[in-house]
Amino acid sequence: MLGDLEVGIDIAAPPRTVWDYVTDWERQSEWIPLTTVRTEGSTVIARTALGPLGFDDPMEVAAWEPPHRCELVHTGRVVRGTGAFTCAAAGTGTRFVWSEHVAVPGGPAAPVLWLAARPALQLGFAHALRRLRDRLESGAGPAPVS
Repeated sequence: MLGDLEVGIDIAAPPRTVWDYVTDWERQSEWIPLTTVRTEGSTVIARTALGPLGFDDPMEVAAWEPPHRCELVHTGRVVRGTGAFTCAAAGTGTRFVWSEHVAVPGGPAAPVLWLAARPALQLGFAHALRRLRDRLESGAGPAPVS
């Protein structure tokens, strides 16, 4: 079973500024809770953990269209599927959207598991995007590109 999740937010910053910040992989821990990111060659590895409990989420870049769209393929054992970031000009700022299309484990129980997990994931992603917006609008993101 595949689960889809999409969250978006308007940010008072230009698309290039948003793009530069969200694709600065190692800085994602500043706005994505419980996650640290590192790169190994062309692989982006997000480690999500609470104390000693956690997992690595290795990803490969499948599409790279700066400053508008990045698609990643989740290649790990825990998370499989695709994720994407898009940045679109919206008024004087950016509409940023984060989407995930992932395989839900659990065999026949997968639809029930997704039904139970999706609201919490939606809240978590929305919280991360509010942190992203707040950091960029407070000037904590990258220096503006002229």
